[in-house]
Amino acid sequence: MPQETRFQELKRYVRFDDRDAELLLRFREHAEPEFPRIALEFYDRIREHSAAHEVFTGEEQILRLQRSLVAWLSRVCGGTYDEAYHEQTSQIGRVHVKIGLPQRYMLTAMALIRVALLRIADRDLGAEAAPTREALIRVLDLELAVMLETYKDSFVERIRAVERQERLDLGSALARAEHRYVNAVELASVIIIGLDRRGAILLFNREAERVTGFARDEVLGRPFLTAMGPDDPDGQLSRRLDDALAGRSQPEVSEGLLRTRAGKLRDVLWNFGYAGEQQEDEIVLFAIGRDLTETRAMEERTRQAEKLAAIGTLAAGLAHEIRNPLNGAQLHLSFLERSIKKKANEQDMLEATRVVADEITRLAHLVTEFLDFARPKPLQLRPVSLFKLCEHARSLVLTQAENLGVDLTCNLPSADLEFEADQAKLTQVLLNLLQNAVEATGVGGGGSVVLRARRGPRHVLIDVEDDGPGLPSPEAPIFDAFFSTKEGGTGLGLAITHRIVTDHGGSIDVFSKTGKTTFRVTLPLAETTEKSQ
Repeated sequence: MPQETRFQELKRYVRFDDRDAELLLRFREHAEPEFPRIALEFYDRIREHSAAHEVFTGEEQILRLQRSLVAWLSRVCGGTYDEAYHEQTSQIGRVHVKIGLPQRYMLTAMALIRVALLRIADRDLGAEAAPTREALIRVLDLELAVMLETYKDSFVERIRAVERQERLDLGSALARAEHRYVNAVELASVIIIGLDRRGAILLFNREAERVTGFARDEVLGRPFLTAMGPDDPDGQLSRRLDDALAGRSQPEVSEGLLRTRAGKLRDVLWNFGYAGEQQEDEIVLFAIGRDLTETRAMEERTRQAEKLAAIGTLAAGLAHEIRNPLNGAQLHLSFLERSIKKKANEQDMLEATRVVADEITRLAHLVTEFLDFARPKPLQLRPVSLFKLCEHARSLVLTQAENLGVDLTCNLPSADLEFEADQAKLTQVLLNLLQNAVEATGVGGGGSVVLRARRGPRHVLIDVEDDGPGLPSPEAPIFDAFFSTKEGGTGLGLAITHRIVTDHGGSIDVFSKTGKTTFRVTLPLAETTEKSQ
């Protein structure tokens, strides 16, 4: 009698037989149309969890995985459960191990799929619902058991690797580790100071010497605050240090001042690490600092230079944009003056006044847009429905899209999401992006524009994608004020869009090639929103 394989043993253990295979095959006829919906809801749920979501490389990979999940559901209900089936399931488990998917997410994911399939069985199968439910439970338990075996094999191999490492010469390893530690401390480009429980300096690395101007032997054994602390008239710094030395408070990051040998003060970003209770002559607190003095000074000079450059750019751009309508108005006013003197045709004079009025209106619109950009109003944050925001923005542009023969669609997640934002300003963002996409696509006589929204673990992602000609250059400064690729455009629409998104704490990116341009708006979710979803 041939020896039973591991997979046959598992099937026997869960009582999975040919009757179960027949029930699952019949069940597939009812469930298969709903597999795409289950896959969509499954990956929408994954987007909500950082550790699970971070193993993916992007939306295109998730779409491929949705298709793979549909194929997997069809195979699970396919009626054939042989050694080839076992190998396919094992391969899926090995892929999970390779990409680093935590076991807990695989188990909870299987629970989501199990509930979805059982609901279909209860809804559609009548008298066969109960045995089909049992067959589904058995086959999904088989899938889990096989996938978990791959995790076990990986874990066993890691344990063996650890054991091999432990058999190395520990004495030599410790010596090398100590040498590396000393080098790391001495050669590090950060200040490293070690204090005993009295606050005296026991460790003072090379970077600390360079920044402070003190030699190591000048400060070892001296109290830290006495040697290089800033003035502390109210004793606040002393109390904070005492708390840190006693382990009562350990701020992860703290900005402070450090007094040098020459008496000058340096800006330092400190990170404190409490080593726990030690002997009196051992280090209990590590102070690791990064000197920010030159960086801060450079940042301030850069900000001033950027302000001056921005003012110059805005002034030049505004002057250029204002000059055009003023020149047009001046020409037609000269024409009117000559016509009045000659008592010319009244219709020509009316046409000239209309042109002047249009140019003045255009000038007023330009000034309004410039003020929106230069003096933005504070955000009015309220709960905003993602569905309503997208559908409202689409409705505002739909007539324009239809007139240009452009197909404008919304692609929304399976469930709505509310988040804190300024709805009017975000509507302006989507309106600008959609109008640009429709106009770019409509130039060629029709095309398609998609407004797509997705939820990430900590962000809302909104894409506006079109199949138009693309940007003239990937390096084009499209978010700069007064830059425009449209004839007659003010060049302020995308600059205002960028300002609104960054005011929300978000970002906007563009990906463009011939036949496909995508603007992606990324907005942060508040912590309360994350926990409530």
